[in-house]
Amino acid sequence: MSTLVCVPILVQDLHSALGDAQSARGAGADLVEFRVDEWFSGDGDEVRTKEVVRLVSDSPLPCIVTCRAAAEGGHYDGDDEERVSLYERLGTASGKGEHPPRYLDIEMSTYVRSANIRQKVNLAVQHPEKRREDGSSLILSMHDFATRPPDLLRRVAAMQEQGGAAVIKVAYRARSLRDSLELLDMALTLARPCIALGMGEFGLISRVLAPKFGGFLTFASLRPASATAPGQPTIRELLDLYRFRDISPATAVYGVIGWPTSHSLSPLVHNAGFEAVGHDGVYVPLPIAAGEEPEGSYLSFKATLLELLDHSRLNLRGCSVTLPHKENLFRLAGERGWPLDEATRATGAANTLTVTRDGAGAAKVAVSNTDVSGLMESLTPVIADVRGKRAAVIGAGGVARAAAVGLAQAGAQVIVYNRTPEHAEALAGFVAAATGSRLESALLQSFSGSGVDVLVNCTPVGMKGGLAPIGSPVPLEALQTMGPGCVVMDTVYNPIQTPLLKAATETGLRVVDGLSMFVNQAARQFEGWTGKAAPKMLFDRLAREHLGREVGGP
Repeated sequence: MSTLVCVPILVQDLHSALGDAQSARGAGADLVEFRVDEWFSGDGDEVRTKEVVRLVSDSPLPCIVTCRAAAEGGHYDGDDEERVSLYERLGTASGKGEHPPRYLDIEMSTYVRSANIRQKVNLAVQHPEKRREDGSSLILSMHDFATRPPDLLRRVAAMQEQGGAAVIKVAYRARSLRDSLELLDMALTLARPCIALGMGEFGLISRVLAPKFGGFLTFASLRPASATAPGQPTIRELLDLYRFRDISPATAVYGVIGWPTSHSLSPLVHNAGFEAVGHDGVYVPLPIAAGEEPEGSYLSFKATLLELLDHSRLNLRGCSVTLPHKENLFRLAGERGWPLDEATRATGAANTLTVTRDGAGAAKVAVSNTDVSGLMESLTPVIADVRGKRAAVIGAGGVARAAAVGLAQAGAQVIVYNRTPEHAEALAGFVAAATGSRLESALLQSFSGSGVDVLVNCTPVGMKGGLAPIGSPVPLEALQTMGPGCVVMDTVYNPIQTPLLKAATETGLRVVDGLSMFVNQAARQFEGWTGKAAPKMLFDRLAREHLGREVGGP
């Protein structure tokens, strides 16, 4: 059976709830969950009970009814007997125009609280072995919005022992991607149909990859504001961005590793690319937390990546690796003896992991750096030959290292500028040793623009939503000193038109935006993973449209 898509609806009134259910149907949902715990207060309110029965009977899709207790993240804090009586009324609905919901969801903690509650709930639902299309079945659930319960396995085993449960639901806040792998495996190992979902950003893969592991259903909100759990995607994201209906046990998994990953454009372009070339793959965010202590961040990266690689059912085939883990990937590759390309050796950082697997599923890993080629391919249409040109690289981080390597290898005279001269000197020395070229370094405040043919900003200055300043990394007067044929490139791509590029354009300089580098490096990754030409025009169009919507609003 295919994994179902369910849209949760927090019921505030009958009319809007039915309208949302109709919208969910139009968006492609298989069923809806009516969360009535804020709407239904108990207290013997027969009018509201009748309205819930009507809501179920008029629903345009099969439905789950949930009156979630406050103790497990819901809003209901009334008497359990009143809530269970509502379930009993719904499960036995048989009046004119009435019918029961497809499922009733109740927490395991409530279900086992008393024999009376269990008896009433069991009267409201059918035994799993006697399931009819016109009756209700029981979803027995447990939730922890804080963390993975320490007694999780014991609690799951106890849920399986309850004979009246047709479906087991487990949801908790994932602490890492490894928690999500445990949840995905749960759907394979339990004897009953299972909903196993991680909450929060580490839990997204448990929701998106549920079809690979036989999950019974996954939840997707109608709109971002109506999500009922942290990390819940919208139905548009699930079906359109991640192509949920195309995911099968055989689908290869790719992703972006970084911290954070929530704003990455990579899932947008790679998933669309897979669809365009007919490649059976899905690309997902793979966040790996990083703290201030480098060694702790490395150990977290190492443990998580190795577990992802060793999980044969996951079938991880490739990753983009971004800040702050590019150096961590280089280090791990050295420890494990994974082959490195020339750009990775020269920069001491890698942004791409490519995985092939033998017949037994064992992983063979190769590591590469597409930042260098991506940056140089972006410059080539504007300045075909940088040999002998004087190139200023602003910054001393990983992107600056890639720019310095690419420009030096192409024969440019590279000078590295940074606010901290020691950092500029260290980067210039590193790249000089790696490439055999001579590089200079200087204090950023000394940059005058005089004699510079190519300027590449590799700092986050000008980035939308970043911690760095919004303006330009160099003063306008310095840009005016550069000649009219000179080129200014900004590796920042959000916004596309950064303050630096705007000032350079107004000064009459040729400009290259950072999005072109993103597209070029992503295309190299895509081709290495799929063996097919990347649809670069599609990548570019989708990314520019997405960033344009962010600027212009919905």
